[in-house]
Amino acid sequence: MPIRTALWKVGTQPQPLAESSLAKEQLLEDMIVAAPRMLSDEWMLIGRQVDTGLGGRIDLLAIAPDASLVLIELKRDRTPREVVAQALDYASWVEKLRAEDIAAIYGRFASGKSLAEDFHQRFGQALDEDELNQSHQIIVVAGLLDDSTERIVAYLSERDIPINVLCFQVFTNCAEQLLSRAWLLDPVRTQVSATTTPDGPTEPWNGEFYCSYGHIESRSWADAVDFGFICGGGGAWASRTLQLLNPGDRVWVKVPGTGFVGVGRVTGRSQPASMFKVNTPGGECSVLDAAKRGTYHREFVDDPERCEYFVPVHWLQTVPLEKAVQEIGLFGNQNTVCKPTTPKWRSTVERLKEKFPQFDKEERRP
Repeated sequence: MPIRTALWKVGTQPQPLAESSLAKEQLLEDMIVAAPRMLSDEWMLIGRQVDTGLGGRIDLLAIAPDASLVLIELKRDRTPREVVAQALDYASWVEKLRAEDIAAIYGRFASGKSLAEDFHQRFGQALDEDELNQSHQIIVVAGLLDDSTERIVAYLSERDIPINVLCFQVFTNCAEQLLSRAWLLDPVRTQVSATTTPDGPTEPWNGEFYCSYGHIESRSWADAVDFGFICGGGGAWASRTLQLLNPGDRVWVKVPGTGFVGVGRVTGRSQPASMFKVNTPGGECSVLDAAKRGTYHREFVDDPERCEYFVPVHWLQTVPLEKAVQEIGLFGNQNTVCKPTTPKWRSTVERLKEKFPQFDKEERRP
């Protein structure tokens, strides 16, 4: 069913707001450039009207915290078949972009600025050229989502093509115009599709989950070991992939820039910090009362988009940070949780099983 939003003015007699349209379609693109968070709090714009050399231009190009790219096409007055076909054609060009190509695109978009420096300032981490453009998403921005577009996008998404539609609607309130936003598919689905189908060779997923645990001021690996959890937060991009995990799943944990530090079995579902409890010598209590080595985004505890989310884990084997397993060729990714399908992940797990021989100690119990 096509996405449609209805708005009412609050009062004893609620008044529906009339749907309208922008004076010019170009205005939506201009507004997105002026306020990129209209699209997502998790992306940084790096290009506008990017010439592909294929006889067309990409409306907008963005980068995500894991250095993957986001191709954004505005539907404008094109048919669903035209806009989706155009976006897929452009995606075939985007996946071949090298680090220097992407830096040049950003240089034209933000003259005199450095992509690496601005990426670090925006996301709080260094831009790893080895991770740059390992995958990408396709986002179609539309003012009206019709049945045909929905069918095409749903079909592609079900086949793990990372594509989604962001639908904007305009409403009139007296002399003002208001804009609403709605996704066709859950953004976590598209993010996961991009993560599990990277550019390059793929193979069936081996059933082993990967976790990137950011041991920084906001969280502590020692806390995670002591109280049995993994976590992510500060924004939906960092926390929503925790939803992939279910009780019984095995997860291998890597601290970015340090190495692999543990393997465990998931024992519960993702929960916000305000609800997550841990066991302590004094009994069960809130994780925020027990885990004191990190901040865990306490300032956002009442914000469901930006608060920290936790998943309980029974650790099979862990090592301290100074004994982390870090070798050339091991898999790495900035997503908090993912289901990699690259051959590198299979070989990484095989190597980690040698380094963490207690990975299956539960299965060995009599």
